[in-house]
Amino acid sequence: MEEGRLALALRPLFEARVEVAAPLSVGHTPLGERRVIGIVGGSFAGERLAGRVVPGGADFQIVRADGAAELDARYTLETSAGALVQVRSQGLRHGPPAVLARLAAGESVDPGEYYFRTVLRFETGDPGLDWINRVIAIGRGVRRPRVVELSVFELL
Repeated sequence: MEEGRLALALRPLFEARVEVAAPLSVGHTPLGERRVIGIVGGSFAGERLAGRVVPGGADFQIVRADGAAELDARYTLETSAGALVQVRSQGLRHGPPAVLARLAAGESVDPGEYYFRTVLRFETGDPGLDWINRVIAIGRGVRRPRVVELSVFELL
């Protein structure tokens, strides 16, 4: 490795199962089809934190003309100790049109057939979790009918 260059490393943070409502289409706007997908619950578990996904968040999506979905999810986690953590997850999901059509129809699709990645930031006032306020994480997602599965890794 060249002097001055650092290698990136990842540490598992948690696995999440986020339950979602049916998409609500706001319509085709100048940027693309605007969709809102309510977050209705779920769970997450990792070595350093675990708990539930609090109902009430949403993923505010734009489906672009090229079929790619720009994702902007905001929701709250509640740890098993009762601490609340606000999450902002911004990402991208895309793939071949036939694969995206199968996902839209609610079929289970092999996640190797499409790209679903996100960058996550966290915010909490809990002193015991203050470290998460300074974490940038990346996630790999799988879209299932009414569920998003995320494998989330802290970027070291």
